[in-house]
Amino acid sequence: MLLKHFFLPKIAHSSWLLAGDGTCAVIDPQRDVDIYIREARALGVAITHVLETHLHADFISGHLELARRSGAVIVAPRSAGCSFPHRAVAEGDEIELEHMRLRVLETPGHTPEHVSYVVRDTTRGAQPVGVFCGDTLFVGDVGRPDLFPGRAAELAEKLFHSLHGKLLKLPGHCEVYPAHGAGSLCGRAMGAKWWSTIGFERAANAALRIGDPLEFIRSLTTDMPPAPDHFGRCSEINRSGPALLSDLPVLEEIPPRRFAALRDKPGHAVLDVRSYAAFSGMHIPGAWHIDLNGNFPTFAGWVLPGDQDILVVADRPEDALTAVAWAQRVGCDRLVASLDGGMAAWTPAGLRTTALPLVSAQELYERLQASPDIALVDARTPQEFAAGHIEGARNIPAPDLRRRWRELEPGRPTYVICSSGNRSSLAASILAQHGFTTLFNVAGGMTGYSAARHSRRCRSCHSPTARSSARANRSSRVGGNSRNRRPEK
Repeated sequence: MLLKHFFLPKIAHSSWLLAGDGTCAVIDPQRDVDIYIREARALGVAITHVLETHLHADFISGHLELARRSGAVIVAPRSAGCSFPHRAVAEGDEIELEHMRLRVLETPGHTPEHVSYVVRDTTRGAQPVGVFCGDTLFVGDVGRPDLFPGRAAELAEKLFHSLHGKLLKLPGHCEVYPAHGAGSLCGRAMGAKWWSTIGFERAANAALRIGDPLEFIRSLTTDMPPAPDHFGRCSEINRSGPALLSDLPVLEEIPPRRFAALRDKPGHAVLDVRSYAAFSGMHIPGAWHIDLNGNFPTFAGWVLPGDQDILVVADRPEDALTAVAWAQRVGCDRLVASLDGGMAAWTPAGLRTTALPLVSAQELYERLQASPDIALVDARTPQEFAAGHIEGARNIPAPDLRRRWRELEPGRPTYVICSSGNRSSLAASILAQHGFTTLFNVAGGMTGYSAARHSRRCRSCHSPTARSSARANRSSRVGGNSRNRRPEK
């Protein structure tokens, strides 16, 4: 038995390859599947099975891609009602992979149809070796049960019984192989390790130490992080079967004048993926801004209009392709064209630009002292805001400004802040689309503001996981298998 782990930063997704002598299974694969095919070839094994623990909400799975390219059988929960060819499994079913046996446990809670796969290596005994538990149990956390409107308490109760009645009854040495790590929004407080054991989680996982079902339900249905819009879409796409990547349009590079004409047609939007500093200096009016170096896929899935074709502005052609790959991983399949030559080609064509002035933390502080009633929007999550914020700031998370911009005054000078400058730049781009003309983005965000000693230290901004995430984001590229990088927060 050989186990290989693959980690996809930004969405903090873990997938697994379980191999015998000549065959292997891939568990919870990402959409672009070349990494598994290359690994299987290197090991000299054939991919015969693709196992899905549940209908993933935060990314598009690669089950159909792998089945098409390898001939593998897709295994999925019977209760999921998947509409593509697959082997439907339920409690007690077994999958044979050479000398390995994978037994199905139904573990609903994070989603209604969730299953886990308990693996035994029969050459070494009858005891379970590990469990592929998807999003039921994480390192240091459990799956969130609040992704289905009106069903949070029901699913939290099911999650309690899946954990205490099934997974925690496995032997303490049994290894835990989850589908996500620190930084995923499928949980609230995941650890940065990629796997654990049942025994360690029994001892150290705070959620598992809540023995009262009612208290467990309360803890899992209050103060949860916001769920991005694409969480609902991805589940249904994974149920029906996503489009194959080879069937999607190839990104076309088009010159500035044609780009401008296409932008002006109904059903089109511009997405700028450059750094927030570059966007600040000059950008196309009305463009969305999502910094490719930040948590690009999460915010792309969250805010980009699903009913429009997206035109991409990037510094380099390879950056545009990277943006497409990340967007496709979260179900945004309508990135159709990029600006040939980027903004350096736009202005020589005589086309209009606009800017988003940057202010430093020190400048913001001085302006607040001079005019304490200026409009200051904190675009972070409510949890971050509660942990520390500038007095007088109004907390509206960046994605919420699509609907809540009316709570602000378009004619009033408005300063936007987040933890770094990335989300606040997205927030400002949304406000600009709604007629806000005097906008300022705070460079360095609350990180810089606390470093300048104008507020207490921002714990979430300065955490080791957050710093390693920034490094992972800067180095991520198309198809990257970041096994040796720490998970992102």
